[in-house]
Amino acid sequence: MSGTLYVTGTPIGNLEDITMRALRILGEADFIAAEDTRVTRGLLTHFDLHTPLVSCNEHSALSVYEDIAARIENGENCAIVTDAGMPCISDPGEKLVRLCRERGIPVESVPGPSAVVTALSVSGGSTAQFAFYAFLPADKKQKKQREALLTEISRERKTCILYEAPHKLRTTLNDLHRVLGGERVVSFCRELTKLHEEVLRMTLAEAVSYYAGQEPRGEFVLVIDGAPEEQETLTTEDAVTVAKAYMTQGMSGSAAAKLAAKETGIPKQEIYKALQDFSS
Repeated sequence: MSGTLYVTGTPIGNLEDITMRALRILGEADFIAAEDTRVTRGLLTHFDLHTPLVSCNEHSALSVYEDIAARIENGENCAIVTDAGMPCISDPGEKLVRLCRERGIPVESVPGPSAVVTALSVSGGSTAQFAFYAFLPADKKQKKQREALLTEISRERKTCILYEAPHKLRTTLNDLHRVLGGERVVSFCRELTKLHEEVLRMTLAEAVSYYAGQEPRGEFVLVIDGAPEEQETLTTEDAVTVAKAYMTQGMSGSAAAKLAAKETGIPKQEIYKALQDFSS
């Protein structure tokens, strides 16, 4: 009988955020597939757990994932974890989940903290809809891909969320400022749930200036306000149509032009002249 793969969330900083269920699963599993066994061993030691660990990360060969899946097929239970937060979200663990699903192996979620949702909840921006981009491509060979994603973000109406390391923050800020403009507002969520947690909300222009004199420290989640709605450009013809509607209610041309100007932003004189030209 097949075992089960447990996708297990772990704290993103504060160890008190681990759930009772996660502790039970991590203690009862036959083995744990960890992104970095050193990090996970520290977590297990803190809670006096001694479950065997296997390494499973972006450098692992496909055979590693296949071996883990085979062990689960043979009846062992496995918990997969990342260094912090929910595994398999912009994380190589998704390969193991996909493999298990393809083989009909049961997969269960043991939900825990997530830096994405944690940052969004305290950002002060819109939380109704969001798009998650994880880390932007940073390799020089991926320059075109990076530019394409920056352009996509610049047009996205939903809140956009990025991860960034401190030593790359200034470069990313300069790129965002160049493509999105200086007025876009961003929440900079740093060291979430840790001792030096900080959330700063400012425009990109302000952020470029701030971090030019402030050394970025800790891991960042950037929560970027969505692109503003494009305002419809109204013409004089549109304004005249509005004025005529008022005139059908018995209003004088001058009074109708005044109200139409207020609604459309077209100068009153321009509307009034167009009305006169139309009636002549």
